[in-house]
Parts: sequence; structure tokens; C-alpha cells
Amino acid sequence: MKNYKELIVWQKGIELAVEIYRIIDLFPSKEKYALTNQMQRAVISISSNIAEGWGRGTTKEYIYFLRVARGSLMELETQIIIAFKLKYVDQNNFNKVSDSIRSIAMMLNKLISKLKMKLD
Repeated sequence: MKNYKELIVWQKGIELAVEIYRIIDLFPSKEKYALTNQMQRAVISISSNIAEGWGRGTTKEYIYFLRVARGSLMELETQIIIAFKLKYVDQNNFNKVSDSIRSIAMMLNKLISKLKMKLD
């Protein structure tokens, strides 16, 4: 199996984290410990859980951590929608992040399905 750093889904997760950090730099200072913090935690969790699952060494554990990563991705999706509705994120950045989230979700789903077949 590839090293996790070679996985496109992990790389896309890292790119998304950088993009989210860039976007939240534009948020009002009152969000420093609220929505901003939650978004940072969620986006960091995506690639971190992909890496942790890979490092656990068993397919079953890997699938578990990929599901956790997918959950964090859905948290981030919810948070970016809230930020957009609060007008902290413009339409262009919202669309860009939403597209990345959809893409990563599809990759995670595909990887989970592939790994589940190994277990059967």
C-alpha cells in the first residue's frame, strides 16, 4: 500500500487545510475562538486521521479512521455553510471549498469501499 503522503486524498486534505486557514484569516476577530477554532480543528482532523489510520497497520483500523476523517469533513462543510451565511466567506471561496469537500468526500468513500472489499 502507498505511503499516506502519496495518497491524493491526503494531499487534497492538506491543500484544503491551507485554504481554510487562508480564509479564516479574513474572519472578524470576534470569531477567533468560536467558529474559527472549530473550522481549524475539523480541517486538521481530515488529513491527520487519514495518516493515523494508515499508521495503525490494520485495514479495519484504517477504515475506522477514514470514517472519522469523513466525519470531520462533514463538520467542516457545515461550518463553511454557517460562515457563508454570516457573510464571512464570499461566494467564490465558498464554491472553491465546497468543491474541494465534495471531491475529498468522493475519494474517501472510494478508498473506504476499496478497503472494505479487502476485508470480505
